[in-house]
Amino acid sequence: MSGLPGYTGAARRVLERAGASVGDYVELVTSDGRVFRGILMPRYALSQKPIVVLKLDNGYNVGVRVDEHAQVVVLKTREAVLREAAAGAPAPVPLLEEQPRREGLPRVSVLGTGGTIASKVEYETGAVKPAFSSEEILEAVPEVGFIAEIKARVVMNILSENMRPRYWERIVEEVAREIEGGAEGVVVAHGTDTMAYTAAALAFALRGLPVPVALVGAQRSSDRPSSDAAFNLLAAVLYAARYEGAEVAVVMHGETGDTYALAHRGTRVRKMHTSRRDAFQSINDRPLARIYPFERRIEPLQEPLRRRGAEELRVENGFEEKVALVKYYPGMDAEVIDFLVDRGYKGIVLEGTGLGHVGEWLVDSIKRAVDSDVVVVMTSQTLFGRVNMNVYNTGRKLLAAGVVPAEDMLPETAYVKLSWLLARYEPREARRLIRVNLAGEIGERHTLDLYPRWPL
Repeated sequence: MSGLPGYTGAARRVLERAGASVGDYVELVTSDGRVFRGILMPRYALSQKPIVVLKLDNGYNVGVRVDEHAQVVVLKTREAVLREAAAGAPAPVPLLEEQPRREGLPRVSVLGTGGTIASKVEYETGAVKPAFSSEEILEAVPEVGFIAEIKARVVMNILSENMRPRYWERIVEEVAREIEGGAEGVVVAHGTDTMAYTAAALAFALRGLPVPVALVGAQRSSDRPSSDAAFNLLAAVLYAARYEGAEVAVVMHGETGDTYALAHRGTRVRKMHTSRRDAFQSINDRPLARIYPFERRIEPLQEPLRRRGAEELRVENGFEEKVALVKYYPGMDAEVIDFLVDRGYKGIVLEGTGLGHVGEWLVDSIKRAVDSDVVVVMTSQTLFGRVNMNVYNTGRKLLAAGVVPAEDMLPETAYVKLSWLLARYEPREARRLIRVNLAGEIGERHTLDLYPRWPL
């Protein structure tokens, strides 16, 4: 990546005066004496505004406004930096292979649906703006161009809290279109708050998936020095391009630093922290893989449900919107259940306490729901562990009323699964299938080593 792509005006003149090219390690001294060191990066777009973009030693990008009095010194040429890295010397920033792109790279489609990751910093103003053309991705995270041939487009641009089941259907259609068009992996950029719901929806609707599908987001936007957007996107593209299995996964930071990401099975993952970069965890399961983006390495942690290319895609799209997810709380009134039944809801997923319980005064209303052909499913708000409604009397009463235990399924996953089932099956069959493992959402057993804790 030689030359000065994207640079014009005073910024270009300052760089040309120093003989600098994109990829060089430079020192930039502004006219007011501030000093910056880093890899010279390309600009997002041609502009007369005098902004120089550097990747600092900590791996983050910064845009520096310059004038004709600014001074740039090339400390190491791009070639020298790469030679040192190849010889094992410490590099100023984590460097990937930067040889010319090879022919025959896997084709990866990147679909934008909104959220923090689908944005870039406009260095002239400091604003964060949507960015999802192939060119913008390659300019923002040029390393992905050495992993895959990227095709990118925007499907929708919404905040993740505004996601609806009808939008899941659209995302399913667009992912299927990319796969049928020859994509060897698909990345869906998504807001983190409801990403796990969408991941589960894709896992159920894309039957016989032949290639990996990664959902990826960012906890911190590109205008923040601790942004995880580029790292996560790089890890997701690596998963989509090279993972040996064919599963829907959420790919996000695996720890607070920039060492590895984790690929979590789409039906077993939950956002467990509001702001940490490693907010996502696999629940009652191990992650599928640990991904080292800077080393181009994927370490499988368990067997995938299916191998890449082993099956042909069958799209079973559609989600019933008249399904509710209700968290039980002490003193919850039975009229909550009655209201849903009276409003024509077809399914209710309960987040019960412990092994799967609610106040005994709710049993009559729950039985009324079941008798009205409403499918009522029980999960646990403890998340870890398995529902067992045979241990205590209340659980046995709920079973007798027709409640279906959801084994060790996450409440969110049970909600998505029930919505998907009720869009295509009668209530009796949906009750049976809720307990059948269709997309890795149910585990055969649970062990204590699947209960992770963050370091204190």
